[in-house]
Amino acid sequence: MTDELWLRHAVDLATANVGAGGGPFGSVVVAEGVVLGKGVNRVTRDRDPTAHAEVVAIRAACATRGDFSLTGCVLYTSCEPCPMCLAAALWSRVDRIVYAADRHDAARGGFDDRVFYEMFATDRADWATRVEPLPLPGAAAPFDAWLAAADRIDY
Repeated sequence: MTDELWLRHAVDLATANVGAGGGPFGSVVVAEGVVLGKGVNRVTRDRDPTAHAEVVAIRAACATRGDFSLTGCVLYTSCEPCPMCLAAALWSRVDRIVYAADRHDAARGGFDDRVFYEMFATDRADWATRVEPLPLPGAAAPFDAWLAAADRIDY
């Protein structure tokens, strides 16, 4: 199948999800012509703000593959990933992300991801939600334990 056909599949998932009471987002993770995971927006259904279509598809693909790495895979998604989904895709190590609608289309539909993209481009001091460090003795202990663990799996 071609990129266009896989992307059409993601858009069809999104459209069907609206009919089922969900959000207008769908995603598919594909490796070598095989679907490893599918996802639709389940935020309101699951009452989970992280249950975006891309995250759901990535979780399913990782479970199918039995690995946290999706190297060699392509994420097809009905809309440009929000910053959270983009970060999840990058952490999963997919080779490519292909999307149909963009953040402006999402904003027109009431999903204004542009706000987050714009916020990340500003200084944290200007954010509405405060994100601040609090120095704590021993804060690096988990990383020291990680580095000392002989059985750790690097990622």
